Amino acid sequence: MINYKYLLFLFISFLSLASFAQGLLQEKTNFSRQDTLRGSITPEREWWDLSYYHLDIKVEPDKKFISGKNTIQYKVLKENSVMQIDLQSPMKLLKATQNGNELTIKHDGNAHFISLIEVQNVGDVNRIEVYYEGHPKEAVRAPWDGGISWKRDKNNNHFIASSCQGLGASVWWPCKDHMYDEVDSMKISVNVPYKLINVSNGRLRLVERIGDTKTYHWVVKNPINNYGVNINIGDYVNFSEVYNGMAGNLDMDYYVLSYNLEKAKVQFKQAPKMMEAFEYWFGQYPFYADSFKLVEVPYLGMEHQSSVTYGNGFKNGYLGRDLSNTGWGLKFDFIIIHEAGHEWFANSITNKDVADMWIHESFTSYSESLYLEYYFGKEAGAEYVIGKRKNIANDRPIIGCYNVNKEGSSDMYFKGENMLHTLRQLVEDDKKWRQMLRGLNRAFYHQTVTTKQVEDYISKTLEKDLTEFFNQYLRTTKIPTLEYKFDKKNLEYRYTNIVKGFDMPIQVKINDEEHWLFPNAEWQTLKQDDRINTFTVDKDFYIFSKPL
Repeated sequence: MINYKYLLFLFISFLSLASFAQGLLQEKTNFSRQDTLRGSITPEREWWDLSYYHLDIKVEPDKKFISGKNTIQYKVLKENSVMQIDLQSPMKLLKATQNGNELTIKHDGNAHFISLIEVQNVGDVNRIEVYYEGHPKEAVRAPWDGGISWKRDKNNNHFIASSCQGLGASVWWPCKDHMYDEVDSMKISVNVPYKLINVSNGRLRLVERIGDTKTYHWVVKNPINNYGVNINIGDYVNFSEVYNGMAGNLDMDYYVLSYNLEKAKVQFKQAPKMMEAFEYWFGQYPFYADSFKLVEVPYLGMEHQSSVTYGNGFKNGYLGRDLSNTGWGLKFDFIIIHEAGHEWFANSITNKDVADMWIHESFTSYSESLYLEYYFGKEAGAEYVIGKRKNIANDRPIIGCYNVNKEGSSDMYFKGENMLHTLRQLVEDDKKWRQMLRGLNRAFYHQTVTTKQVEDYISKTLEKDLTEFFNQYLRTTKIPTLEYKFDKKNLEYRYTNIVKGFDMPIQVKINDEEHWLFPNAEWQTLKQDDRINTFTVDKDFYIFSKPL
């Protein structure tokens, strides 16, 4: 008898996986003025440096309406009198004031240029208030299309959450919506109907009762990227624990719908296990001052800083599936491990331009195999990451287009992690490899970075010139192909499908004996004492091989 419910589940899971691998990362070659205004460091952005936000809003679920203001504190870096603030249609920027004076706003699509009256002296720290309201874009396939999810839980209570990676935080609140400038600290005040709870980033400092509503005041002490800011509104219950970590006691809080409490208490036992493994590999959790939270939401999940959102159904795998088809993917809850891994790579180390989003996704995808290695051994981690190669498309380069808010290929996940796994083989020293990962998190702690900075750091730390290695895997769709042939005792080999100068060493087995080969674009010959009967390439290296 055909189990149609099971077939439907598999079909939905497949669609979800396709969304995960593609999502926002669609090909785009024609860019508009709006793309440039959104994706570049414009003159109206570069003259001021963010230091503080106070986002103070009211959320009206029945109307799907948000209103309020954002107080923006900034330091003047150079002379200018026009400030760019971003807010996406259909949201409306109503007015802007400074020291009580209303300012003129020139609206240009989703970019709004505010003319300041007062002289902006270099070195001064000033504030501006921007007021706004509207019905924000509703997310249809959150988190991939971005916006606000206006849902209901099983008890018909409102269940609301934001998600805006790629599309940008300006889809629901006005801000300086570019990755290069993170605000140093932030207060988030959210007014909601009395029976609902809002959970945002950082720590809850105050709950105010105002008539038939409550305002939840959250404080973020660490730098935070715009898309990492979130609101989560629902009929939540809370439980918590204290984790004894590298920097002392870490508060770990969990917010779930009331009827999911018991399931969450079981499934979320993986959160402290995650923290232990990742502090081992990457160094201390980057946001002790702001705590760590897992928050249930009506979509799959997202890496919102210190407020990681969760919607994986309280089951292991990715919606119950193993992305690697090895069995190892069912040993952990994908959303807990992957999205929390972003606290190190995305939230602490953040790309300056989304074209370099591989820094977020490649390292975090690779962190899944490191989690497995920590608890199940090195072979388990290797099998898992190698098993995910089947998901690589090689459709376009991993690095995207700069200055137009455009990511690269979704291969930044599966190909990116296999690139890192391959690089680890070249190091031949697991201690040195771990020191490099920890060093990255020390060197770029709470910073925005470029691909070049990351490449240079890795090359210097590992004492290897990795220029052609990164050019090959990040900037082309070419996968190195080892062509080989052997006759009696002679092995001939070379690389094809490579960038100029690519000469990555690889490990092979000849008659079950391990050897290092040093291929390049030219034919080379390796002579053996005995007749060559078998030849295999070590599967830990992400290359193709082709016998001739």
